[in-house]
Amino acid sequence: MGEPRRGWVSLYAAAFALMLAAAIALMASSLGSLRSIGLLWISSVLSILAAGLAVASVLLPRRG
Repeated sequence: MGEPRRGWVSLYAAAFALMLAAAIALMASSLGSLRSIGLLWISSVLSILAAGLAVASVLLPRRG
């Protein structure tokens, strides 16, 4: 009983995967000598999504 349990490991794992994808996009951009900022934008968006998922994984209560 008591307070609802918090934390979603699956969301946190998805956030980690998004951060890895952002790092790969950033590395690919740097290997291409930053000819296009498209990969930088993709990396930025993935990082922001990962941060949002990480926060949600901690704040959202689990069911059951």
